[in-house]
Amino acid sequence: MFDIHFKAAKSMFFDRSLIKTKVDTATRKRLSKFGAYVRQRARQSIRKRKGSSLPGQPPSSHTGLLKQFIYFGYDENRRSVVIGPVVLARKASGIPEVLEYGGTVTIKWGKARGKTVSIEARPFMGPAFDAELDKATSLWANAIR
Repeated sequence: MFDIHFKAAKSMFFDRSLIKTKVDTATRKRLSKFGAYVRQRARQSIRKRKGSSLPGQPPSSHTGLLKQFIYFGYDENRRSVVIGPVVLARKASGIPEVLEYGGTVTIKWGKARGKTVSIEARPFMGPAFDAELDKATSLWANAIR
């Protein structure tokens, strides 16, 4: 008799491991989808042009590399998504960050030659994130079943 009541009482409580698994799965799926939306928006904002874009506007694409190498990845330990361009070459390292926020960067060529240039901000990741942020709440609707 006691065994029947114990099983009935136990069934009224949450299965913590099942809920945790469902929450973790939903978090990964929803943040990955959000990352994909932001990446797509950032890529679409970068236009192929011969000249430079105006300060405050997304950068121009001359070779297509910046646009092509924008990725996103889900960080399981932090339960977050990282979205942005990857560093492609040492001689051009820091350029995506300088394009986003403005600043100076040294562009190197050859063994010891280089030139320091000042670049005004041409943000593309921040505006893409902001534009897609409204979708984030709707992504979570009925996420856990």
